[in-house]
Amino acid sequence: MKKSGASEGPGQSASELISKRIAELGDWRGKTLSRMRKLIKEADPEVVEEWKWMGTPIWSHDGIITTGESYKQVVKLTFAKGAFLKDPAGLFNSSLEGNLRRAIDIAEGETVDADAFKALVREAVALNGTRKAKPAKTKPAPAKSAAPRTAQAKRAKAKPAKRR
Repeated sequence: MKKSGASEGPGQSASELISKRIAELGDWRGKTLSRMRKLIKEADPEVVEEWKWMGTPIWSHDGIITTGESYKQVVKLTFAKGAFLKDPAGLFNSSLEGNLRRAIDIAEGETVDADAFKALVREAVALNGTRKAKPAKTKPAPAKSAAPRTAQAKRAKAKPAKRR
């Protein structure tokens, strides 16, 4: 499926590219994506907007929170770690079978509960913040070999055997 334009120009920030995508959509999808973007920023004023994967809006804070994709029939917000989030309002309605991601598909005319959505964003940010740094890999100490017991074993260890 071909994405809409919003091609990257020199010096354009991710926020500018996302705004351009919203404007290019120019229909209910642009309005929906704009509303969800606003809710994300309200839920987390420190959110970072990114533009990845050949034109996908991304909202991050200590890791990806959600992506915002626009298709013909839906605007899809995929939460990177959605399977680990509590969703008491039942906003997740897509990608439910996976072990990691969960998504919210919003069709034309549908709205998402703003308070429940912002709570989900805040929970995703909190989950990203709890990631623990991977422990540094340490090499195991070399195994201590038993000392040779005989003079012959000592010589064999010291010098390789001559080939004839």
